Amino acid sequence: MSDASMIQARDLHLVAGPRTLVSALDWQAGPGEFWCVLGPNGAGKTTLLRALAGLAAPAGGTVSIQGQPLPAWERRALARVRGYMAQHAIDAFDATVIETVLIGRHPHLDPWAWESDSDLALAHATLSRVGLAGYAMRQVKSLSGGERQRVGLATLLLQETALCLLDEPTSHQDVAQQSAVITMLRRLADEGRTVVAALHDINLAVHHATHAMLLDGAGRAVAGTVAEVLTAQHLSTVYRHPMHQVVDAGRTWFFPAP
Repeated sequence: MSDASMIQARDLHLVAGPRTLVSALDWQAGPGEFWCVLGPNGAGKTTLLRALAGLAAPAGGTVSIQGQPLPAWERRALARVRGYMAQHAIDAFDATVIETVLIGRHPHLDPWAWESDSDLALAHATLSRVGLAGYAMRQVKSLSGGERQRVGLATLLLQETALCLLDEPTSHQDVAQQSAVITMLRRLADEGRTVVAALHDINLAVHHATHAMLLDGAGRAVAGTVAEVLTAQHLSTVYRHPMHQVVDAGRTWFFPAP
């Protein structure tokens, strides 16, 4: 493992019923890298992120964070290093936005301790950062899908982890919010964090990520820099549909063929 590695997978195998989603994956990501995971529906993006987060055991292989295998981590210590944002939030009970976001501070508090004034101030600042200023006392069940997704992002940001794993962070967002969210994630990487996000929008990944991983859902994965991985040939193979590459004003765009 590289000394610069934040997270590493070795000989990783992921399955869903009889299907092999990922086979013998060797991969690592380091500080300052923004990885986007792409692939067709059902290819295993969520399964991969859950395995990397330690929320689901792989069928084989190992995942290590900062050189330590996931099973060896104490949960509270892991929560101070690794943050995970799920694709869908399940709100079993009603709560305010500020109460929900402050969950991100729990790994940093002593057991049974209350959040401090500085924690509360940081939570309000983080809500403003994700475009939810003034939402603190709203009930989370009253929010739109996009607003609830940004509450999840604010919770992750408030956790202040070196490794950020996000499943579809731009889902349910309008165009402006998609741009704001993906720019924020790239900024986290530029600050030295390791960011790994599952996306569906290829062009968002092309323009903002440093690295990409393509899953085909049949066990194969292609991983590397954006320039190496996000090509018309690779994308056409993985999505099983011809993709066109267009360069306009120095920027690359991909479009599916009619």
